Amino acid sequence: MKMNEPAGHLAPASRHDCAAWILMAAGLLFVLQMHLLSALLAGLLVHELAMMLAPRVGLLRIVSGRQAKAGAIALLGTALILAIAAAVWGMMFFVHSESGSLSALLAKMAEILDSLRSRLPGWLASSLPEGDGDALQDIIVEWLREHAASLQSWGTRAGVLLAHVLVGMILGALIAVNEVASDAAHGPLAVALSERVRRLAEAFRRMVFAQIRISALNTVLTGLFLEVVLPLAGVDLPLTKTMIVVSFFAGLIPVAGNLISNTVIVVVALAHGFGAAASSLAFLVIIHKLEYFVNARIVGAQINARAWELLAAMLVMETAFGITGVVAAPIIYAYLKGELKDRGLI
Repeated sequence: MKMNEPAGHLAPASRHDCAAWILMAAGLLFVLQMHLLSALLAGLLVHELAMMLAPRVGLLRIVSGRQAKAGAIALLGTALILAIAAAVWGMMFFVHSESGSLSALLAKMAEILDSLRSRLPGWLASSLPEGDGDALQDIIVEWLREHAASLQSWGTRAGVLLAHVLVGMILGALIAVNEVASDAAHGPLAVALSERVRRLAEAFRRMVFAQIRISALNTVLTGLFLEVVLPLAGVDLPLTKTMIVVSFFAGLIPVAGNLISNTVIVVVALAHGFGAAASSLAFLVIIHKLEYFVNARIVGAQINARAWELLAAMLVMETAFGITGVVAAPIIYAYLKGELKDRGLI
């Protein structure tokens, strides 16, 4: 059925299609409620990369037979899992290294904020902790003691999250292998449900790769500002490489990510005075205004959605599911809008 055919030419949805939509909605709700989004996204990432890269590198043309092709996909999936794990390990090594220490960045921000007391208005300075950096460190230590149980549970959740990601990646690779190896006939419900999953995977591919392009553009512009524009103006900020890395990974988070990276850069720029901080803030606002239009163009080209639609979807999903909903909202919205458009309902 062609996309531009009138709605009246569409065949009515079968009971198998309706059942597949219900099962898909229930599955997505279960994933969000049971905090399995990390496993789902990791699996989709490996699956989509494997199915996208295999034809492009000619992997499926150099072997014949379903089993041989499945073995090739399995090798590619394994390589992708190892590559993703190595990238994560490399990022963690960088942020803990001397040149890109995340802890050093946080310590520098605390030092800058502590040194601002003498330059702030009295009513604002009185709201900051008394004393020097040692006093601020004592406050942090006391807070850590009071919240030791919460920090321990955060560590446990981080371990569970990593386990979910690993299992999700393995499942994604196995599903890609099964798609190539299996030629068994499926019943109508299985076919309808497979189509729903395929559409979700397509929505994931479009949204995630678009967001990566947007984050990459934002990171390049931020890097030029930190490494070229500010030094030419006589302002050399510390830990610029760390801030560039933070800008990229924070940029993968819709809306909130930009606020995180902007706050870090502006606080560090305060070490050179309010003028440097104000100019940094102005430049970052210009970058993100540009990013707003680029985002609308890239995402709009993928799913024909305006920026306000995605923001509204993220707001609703955040209210219902918290930060998990914010991450899932663009993908689920793209999937839902694609289903509705294909049925001629919007």
